[in-house]
Amino acid sequence: MNIQRDVCLQHFHTFGVAVSARHFCEVSSREELREALDFGRAHALPVMILGGGSNVLFREDYPGLIIRMCLSGIQLVSSTGDAVEVRAEAGENWHGFVLHCLAQGWHGLENLALIPGCVGAAPIQNIGAYGVEVKERITEVEVLDIGSGSIRHLSANECSFGYRDSVFKNALRGRAVVLSVTFALQRDARVEISYGTLATELAAIADPTPRDVLDAVCRIRRARLPDPGVLGNAGSFFKNPVIAESQYQRLRERFPQMPAFAVDGKTYNNGTNNVKVPAAWLIEQAGWKGRVARRAAVYERQPLVLVNLGGATANEITALAFDVIDAVSTTFGIRLEPEVQWIPALTDGPGTSQH
Repeated sequence: MNIQRDVCLQHFHTFGVAVSARHFCEVSSREELREALDFGRAHALPVMILGGGSNVLFREDYPGLIIRMCLSGIQLVSSTGDAVEVRAEAGENWHGFVLHCLAQGWHGLENLALIPGCVGAAPIQNIGAYGVEVKERITEVEVLDIGSGSIRHLSANECSFGYRDSVFKNALRGRAVVLSVTFALQRDARVEISYGTLATELAAIADPTPRDVLDAVCRIRRARLPDPGVLGNAGSFFKNPVIAESQYQRLRERFPQMPAFAVDGKTYNNGTNNVKVPAAWLIEQAGWKGRVARRAAVYERQPLVLVNLGGATANEITALAFDVIDAVSTTFGIRLEPEVQWIPALTDGPGTSQH
């Protein structure tokens, strides 16, 4: 294992901000991971685990050790009738893993296609899209306890999954490293297409297959979201806020067209105590869709996404995020929370308690 010094991180995170790490290494095995953690401990360094870098914004040079997870491998754990269990190592590319499963006839992840990042980040973030959250498919997460060096296997229940949340963002933050994730999939070709945008995209197909769903998801995402290789970004920058139904009803009196969904992702039907309001709609109505602020901007096709137009600093992107948050708060009385992790975390603004 090679510990490098003063490594530029611009190409290791999708925002593409030009920052560097004092120490950097890539690990391809559990043994190398332990060795890297020992190095950080021996030199009293702050340590950060990095996967695809698709959900972080580095605010400054990192003063410690960045460990980039490169563990790879996909294994069929069990197969009984329709049910299959599949284990993927944390460093596997997420979209590549979804494509591999589809090619093998292992279904259930199609709605999560083209989400950037690695498998190891999926349970941390509880990624979700188009009516599916990954928690619905996870059966076990293998982790390394940083303090003891021992390996634990957490059940889905022990992961405490929530909306874009998990135990890894809370009780186990900084205490455990995800090594692999096991998924429960099926050979049966049943699909989930209840999500409005996806249902519309597939309306012309009488009996859509998992391949149809994956292709439709990819078309939608490519039409709406920028390619990080062209415009630096971290996907959805903000969470969809969850508000009380009573607050939503009051806002509907002022904004009759305000959409909302039940917290489980299904269409809102006046039957729940809390509702989820699309952050993209709020941002657009507040007048920030497509707005440019120096070298950063709110993406013109999807206002949930903040983009690096080229050479943007973390301060410019952060300032833009604050402007958007303030505008939505002023207009609707709703304060957006970031989905992206600031490194280091902000101490006086959005994101303080989120990552």
